[in-house]
This record gives sequence, structure tokens and C-alpha cells, in this order.
Amino acid sequence: MINSLLAYFILLPIGSYLLFNVLYLLSLAVAGRLKTRTDIPAGRQPVRFRRIAVLIPAYKEDTVIIDSVQANLRQQYPSDAYDIYVIADSFKPETLETLRHYPVQVLEVQFEQSTVQKSLTQALNLLPENRYEVVVVSDADNHMAPDFLQQVNLAFDSGWRAVQGHRVAKNTNTGVAVFDAMNEEVNNHLFRAGQRALGLSASLIGSGMAFEPERMKRAMTRLRTVGGYDKELEMLLMLEGIKIAYLPKAYIYDEKVQNLEVFERQRTRWIAAQIQFLKFYYPTGIRQLLQGRWDAANGFIKALILPRTLLLATLCFGVLVGLVTGFQAVLLGMGSLLGILAVTLLISIPGYLWEKLSFRDVFTFPRLVFRMICSLLKFKTAEKKFIHTPHGETVISKNG
Repeated sequence: MINSLLAYFILLPIGSYLLFNVLYLLSLAVAGRLKTRTDIPAGRQPVRFRRIAVLIPAYKEDTVIIDSVQANLRQQYPSDAYDIYVIADSFKPETLETLRHYPVQVLEVQFEQSTVQKSLTQALNLLPENRYEVVVVSDADNHMAPDFLQQVNLAFDSGWRAVQGHRVAKNTNTGVAVFDAMNEEVNNHLFRAGQRALGLSASLIGSGMAFEPERMKRAMTRLRTVGGYDKELEMLLMLEGIKIAYLPKAYIYDEKVQNLEVFERQRTRWIAAQIQFLKFYYPTGIRQLLQGRWDAANGFIKALILPRTLLLATLCFGVLVGLVTGFQAVLLGMGSLLGILAVTLLISIPGYLWEKLSFRDVFTFPRLVFRMICSLLKFKTAEKKFIHTPHGETVISKNG
């Protein structure tokens, strides 16, 4: 009897936390499916063409930067109304020489410890005073769709001062890349479409974002985390009362992780950033929640959620424990939560990605779970040092 009571007292807080995770995600998934909020009125024509600076922070990205520059120069936006700035950190001399043959600005930077936020902050400080009305942030591997800047300009015409575009996979050539692409689209559905459907700000994702230059510059100087600057930037904007729009038709194509080693490195950085964010913003988040400031409060609540791969693995493990021990409450509870999470993911993942998933790819998932667990054990390293995610890997495609 005592052992049973003790087990319930131990399992109750764990079960409650997992229930909170699953119901939070389900509510966003359903909201995103039932209600579509349009942040740009249909058929809207541009009032004027704002001057836009596209900032591309790039650390040792010699492999992909030329291809990205070529793709991003194909904008349908007037060529005299936007400039591309490549923030080149630790590039080879021959890459820098090639870049100077393109109509882009090359800002060479060097830091003792390189981070994306340092590159962006320095670039913002170097931009000509009052020249630009909008700053767009893109990654070194990202390709903006030809109408991306048009969509951003229309959003600012509509009164928005911060927007997040629709980042999607540029590649699905390996099982890891397919699962990473699925994760991206689940995030888009939950934390952008779902949150906007509920009247909340869209979450930032690190690229495909646009801001008023001075507001972004002010926020960037206040960052305290080493990685995952987008979470902190999002919170600082919301604390200023700036709501963030989501532009589902403003596509920006992002290279997805293609192998398990890079996946682990990337997730280690993300987990460390999430934990750092909670450490720094726990008092602020609680205060915003008590004051009913839902945008900033949601930014904090979202950081309490387990990464979905770990959540899925935890629930599967719980079901297994219930089966082995014969503990019916655990089996029923974990099984129910696993079913709800499965429905949430089914709602959130677009059909075209399911078509790319092969039977062989399914066996990649347990290995991803193992790498996520390894990431948890290594996050302390990423709290002190920025972990770079390399791009332009050469990986054999799924089709050979």
C-alpha cells in the first residue's frame, strides 16, 4: 500500500508535466487547422517599395555562400530597393574574391568566439544611418523565394514591424533530412500558424525574419544567451509590445541536416539555448503571466515544453514501463498521451512530407532519439561556446 502511494506521488508530477506538454501542443495544432489568420490582406498591392537590407551572417560557409547569393539575387523586388550584405566570418580569400564579383556588400568580421548575434550586431552598427526601413535576416544556406521581399514589404505596408516568413526544407535527400523537414513544418504549424490563429505572436526561427532596423539593433545589444538568439530576440520584442506576424506564403528554403552527427551538434545548441533562456527569463515569464501579457507569457511557457523527439520517446518509454510492470494507470495514462501526441503530429505534418518518408527511413528515428539524449548530456558545452552547424555536406541521396 505504501509503495503504491509512493509511486503515485512520484508519477503524479511527471504525468502532469507530460499532460501539460501534450495538451499545449494539441491546442496549437487544432487552432492552426481550424482557423487561418491572414496577416496580409488578400490582393493587397504595395503602397511603396521600402529599402531593405538583407543580412546573411556566415561563418566558414565557403561551400554554400556563392550558390545562396546567386539564388537570393533573383528577387522580383526592385533591384535598387534592396541590398544583400554577406557578413563573412573566417572565409577563404578566394571566396571573398568571388563574392566581390556579385552586386552584394561583403562585411568581413572576426571574433575571438564567433556567434551569429555578434555578426548581426556588428553589421547593424555598420549599416548606413537611416538608409534602410527594413532588415531581413537570412542564413548562409538559405534561398529566398523570388517574391519573398515583396511579401515582407506588403506586411510592413499592413502595419507590421516584425515578421517571420515560412521556412521550408531545401532538401529531403536522407532520412535525417526528411525528419528534420517534418520538424520544421510542425514548428511552422504549431508555433506560427497555430499561435497566430489564437491571436498570439508568431515564433521567430532564426532566419527568414524581418524587423525595423533600429528596433532590432536595440534588442540585439541586450542579448545574453550564447546560442539561439532568436528566442531571446522574440521575447525582447514582445516585452516592448511588438507583435510578430507570420507570412505563410513568404517562402525561404533552408538546408536540412543530412547526417546524425550534425543533427546531434545542432540539437545540443538548441537545448542549451532553451535552458539558458529559461534561466534568464524565468522571473520575467512568471511576471508576464501574472500580468496577463499573453504574448511574452507564451514565449516563456513555450520554452517549458520538451523537444518533441524527447517527448515522443518519453511517452513510448512510459508505455513500455506500463506493459512490463503491469501498472495499468501508467499504461493507460502514457498510452493516451502518446495517442494525443500522434494526432497532433498527424495534424501538423503536411502530406507532401509523408510521401517522402520511406520504410527504411523509419529505422532512422530511434537513432535520432539516441542522438537527442546525447545532446542533453552535452548541453553544458554549448552554454559556453557557440556550436556551428556546417552546411553544404556531401551525402549520398536516398535515390542513390
